[in-house]
Amino acid sequence: MERIPSDSYSLTLRVKLSTRAGTLGEVATAIGKAGGDIGAIDIVSVGRDYIIRDITVNTVSSEHEEKIVDAVKDIDGIEVIHVSDRTFLMHIGGKIEVVSKLPLKTRADLSMAYTPGVARICEAIHKDPAKAFNLTIKKNTVAVVTDGTAVLGLGDIGPAAAMPVMEGKAMLFKEFGGVNAFPICLNTKDPDEIVRTVKAISTAFGGINLEDISAPRCFEIEDRLKEELDIPVFHDDQHGTAVVVLAALLNALKIVGKQMTDIKVVVSGVGAAGVACSKIIMAAGVKNIIGCDQQGALYRGRREHMNRVKDWYAQNTNPNEEKGTVHDVIKGADVFLGLSVPGVLGIEDLKQMAPKPIVFAMANPTPEIMPEDAAPYVAVMATGRSDYPNQINNVLCFPGIFRGALACRASRINEEMKLAAAQAIAGIISGNELHPEYIVPSVFDKRVAEAVARDVEEAAYQTGVARRDRASQDGL
Repeated sequence: MERIPSDSYSLTLRVKLSTRAGTLGEVATAIGKAGGDIGAIDIVSVGRDYIIRDITVNTVSSEHEEKIVDAVKDIDGIEVIHVSDRTFLMHIGGKIEVVSKLPLKTRADLSMAYTPGVARICEAIHKDPAKAFNLTIKKNTVAVVTDGTAVLGLGDIGPAAAMPVMEGKAMLFKEFGGVNAFPICLNTKDPDEIVRTVKAISTAFGGINLEDISAPRCFEIEDRLKEELDIPVFHDDQHGTAVVVLAALLNALKIVGKQMTDIKVVVSGVGAAGVACSKIIMAAGVKNIIGCDQQGALYRGRREHMNRVKDWYAQNTNPNEEKGTVHDVIKGADVFLGLSVPGVLGIEDLKQMAPKPIVFAMANPTPEIMPEDAAPYVAVMATGRSDYPNQINNVLCFPGIFRGALACRASRINEEMKLAAAQAIAGIISGNELHPEYIVPSVFDKRVAEAVARDVEEAAYQTGVARRDRASQDGL
């Protein structure tokens, strides 16, 4: 499929043009012929016989950027002064910073914020450690922890290269949920060392968001931290994806008129996200799930390419013990969940599915089947991409779920809280608004985080994991 130019590969070319008539038109034509999409054109300065302009161009790749620059350089009377990659510019110096909440303008301010006044606060926390939730950043701060082993679609690129993603995650926490977050990128792959380190730094944080840690290590790390810490631990690649998938599925099933208990679901990819998605839809009532890895369907008694997590999966899914590849077990499926690799699903597979099939193809950046190819054969289609309808995006989940957990000082994020988050996201879209191309709200819909936080907090109280009294205020 031909890729569409986007802001993620966006250039600003500073060019010096002669005042000869038609020069700007030649530049625009050259960029267009090279496949670039021109955005803004701004005048920087004007001389007697030249004009310097900034031309913003969206492209599809780094190679495409070079092709466009070369095309402009080939024009007579044009000098390319400078080329800026707008995405790289956004990341210069990092994307987040720490700022003071209060000004320090007088001696009085300093004496209360720091010594000697701060000693009284330290003593109060020493006497009652729970006061740290009120009197420090712990109240509203999350650690975003990674070892850089499963970053986006890039794989094991290490903790330093993972930093830009973790900074971005911190931005999303703040912008969409009002939660402060800080990236913690650990230079180790050892689960024991990761657990020890996170436990050691947990004092400063009200919650731990695990991110981009490869399976199956991520399962052990999360399980151990949940048991050994008294603050929420949430592996977003697993549970954030699962929550949004369930929200989308709740609304998709309304459109096709099917019930959770009656559907057959085929899951392609039984890594961290695939397992979590399976567990949450099982909790919501789905009984017939078949998970497939590169070797085919998981079933009781399979011995090849198994591990502890896959063993559990095989024992708790695939009630009819179907065997074979994803192309074999897709027959009669009502729902396909793709959390694997591009191109897994073909048109012939869609034709074998049950009437009015639902397909969530979430491999990024290229899904298991492209929406254009699937459109004639599916009732509802979703992907992980922002350039198609129905984006399954974790940002719909994690800012609100942590905001709700922190508000009530939850000791953990349990299954009931995740189900509440999914239902809150789905409920943003009213029955009148529901449409095959609108089953999940926009990530920029400010109602989402508020609804998720409210319902997650309520679920925490209902299930006994909230530690803040409902009637209490943040006094001393």
